[in-house]
Amino acid sequence: MNQFIWSFLCGLGEASFLNRTFVMDLGVCLNGGHTASGRDEDGKDFRYYFDFEHLKESAPVVEEREFLRDWRRWDRRRAKNKISVRKVPSYKVTPMQLKRDRSSILWRQFRGPEPENYWYRVCEGGAAKYIQRPWQALWKSKRLMNIVTEIGGRMDWDYDAVHVVRGYKANNKDLWPNLDADTSPDALVTKVLSMVKPWRNLYVATNEPFYNYFDKLRSHYKVHLLDDYSEMWGNRSEWYNETMALNGGKPVEFDGYMRVAVDTEVLYRAKTQVETFNNLTRDCKDGINTC
Repeated sequence: MNQFIWSFLCGLGEASFLNRTFVMDLGVCLNGGHTASGRDEDGKDFRYYFDFEHLKESAPVVEEREFLRDWRRWDRRRAKNKISVRKVPSYKVTPMQLKRDRSSILWRQFRGPEPENYWYRVCEGGAAKYIQRPWQALWKSKRLMNIVTEIGGRMDWDYDAVHVVRGYKANNKDLWPNLDADTSPDALVTKVLSMVKPWRNLYVATNEPFYNYFDKLRSHYKVHLLDDYSEMWGNRSEWYNETMALNGGKPVEFDGYMRVAVDTEVLYRAKTQVETFNNLTRDCKDGINTC
């Protein structure tokens, strides 16, 4: 998903530089690290994760199905005056070379894997000083943010938070030799007590799958975990009904990427934020010798 966001924003930045509208396919592939199956899953809807309405208001972007429908309608009505199209099959044609192109549609075609990493060339190469990624246009989905607001409200917006990263990083002793021990239940109690007053509301944002892993903190804090609020995405929730409507009437899984998005936003709103790689462990976020 992160690679998709990076590439998508590069494409949107290029379209803005060319004074064009970016045509966007709302289907995204979710990385296996965020799926129940552990495998990459295609066909997810961008709108599950991000606010597409805000994006359309902030940047020159249109949804692909809507664009193709209007394009076909135009060409049917004006058989002798069809929309001009230039197909660009090679990454070697740069945005600068297309700046003055008068074709109504610039259709970039990349066969197979992008050679020499096309999007790196656009956003980080020679064009970087002209083409800026519009990060400000990308907001999290209102459906997810409503969950964040509800969780914060249940704690009266008076809480502290600790971010506990474990998962595959805690299992990889070569890159993160201390993380597992530094985020053990006993170590967490010692570290958090040194930074957060006892008996505060404490939200734990984590990828640790075992709910009871944080029970020792409950002897000192009113602990809150994301799973304590599972009814907010259950089959009677507003989130469930709205995402099912986007998915043609089929239920949508509240997946790992959504969990991270909500956890992160709740964490950001805490009065005190205890971070794994700044406060809990001696290890570096990206592995040994990367601090």
